[in-house]
Amino acid sequence: MEVNSEFGDVTVEGVSKTFDEETVLAKIDLEVASSEILSLLGPSGCGKTTLLRSIAGLENPEEGKITICNQIVFDDDISIAPEKRKIGMVFQDAALFPHMTVEQNVAYGLKKNDPKKQRVSELLEIVGLPNFEKRRPETLSGGQKQRIALARALAPQPSVLLLDEPFSNLDSALRIEVRAEVNRLISELGVTTIFVTHDQDEAFLLGDRVAVMNNGKILQVDSPNIIYEKPSNNWIASFVGAVNLITCKASGHKAETPIGLLKLDQHYEGNIELVIRPENLMLTSSDDAEIETIEYYGHDSLVTVKLNDGTKLKVRTAPATPHSKGDRVGLEHKDVEVSAFGKKS
Repeated sequence: MEVNSEFGDVTVEGVSKTFDEETVLAKIDLEVASSEILSLLGPSGCGKTTLLRSIAGLENPEEGKITICNQIVFDDDISIAPEKRKIGMVFQDAALFPHMTVEQNVAYGLKKNDPKKQRVSELLEIVGLPNFEKRRPETLSGGQKQRIALARALAPQPSVLLLDEPFSNLDSALRIEVRAEVNRLISELGVTTIFVTHDQDEAFLLGDRVAVMNNGKILQVDSPNIIYEKPSNNWIASFVGAVNLITCKASGHKAETPIGLLKLDQHYEGNIELVIRPENLMLTSSDDAEIETIEYYGHDSLVTVKLNDGTKLKVRTAPATPHSKGDRVGLEHKDVEVSAFGKKS
């Protein structure tokens, strides 16, 4: 089934929003290309849901401009109603109508002359729930409800799909299963998508690019690997995964650190702060560090070691580490370049 042959881009320019004199969005600029999946990642209360609701037309900013499919939907003079913005939206709690059947829920946004039964049947097939037309929402699992909500959002053939933390109410195993299905579906359909989440794994899994937000501002927009490997500041570095931040001195392409001379990804001079991911460190048989803690996660372990000078570093190891708390070990960095914050030469 074709959802829409004309997927649209989204442009946000200088959008600001306050609640009770508190700035929630501070002159936000953002561009989402046609058929792109953009993850909007940030902690609770950073403004990401308000930004999504502003794009949808459920909130009106104090200033700025929002364009969808080359049509201005909000500025100082225009505020297009949500139902006319060519968007579909999936909320955190699915928000299905309890008094309606699945068929009625999915068909809710369709026009009178649309082939409703055929469209509903096709969409239920796409989301993996065929023959669910007569079911009621109370008979569905959490994952099924979210897939029905997705089908409802896609029914009117939107140009842009907006997802507001749609998996946060699911248990961990179901969450992984449903987000994988949704990722496959929206990738196959090619619909322009903005996906809000506070979970780094979800943002990286679903997003072609990731926009990181905090305190009402977008701090960085890049591919997932750039966000992780070359964050633009130390807050992002810490937010998107375990990290070691080491202050040291740099000269050109090298930095002197407590674990030896490390190669830098660019030339720096003077004091810098290194970004060292735990997976780029290795435990060795020497005895210049002591293991303080071992966190076992099944797929790996995160070991915290304390160097003789007091520096504490996190090391990602295989799950079945032979070491125990209190063991003396050595530490080496893998032969990869390290990013940093500081003065570039």
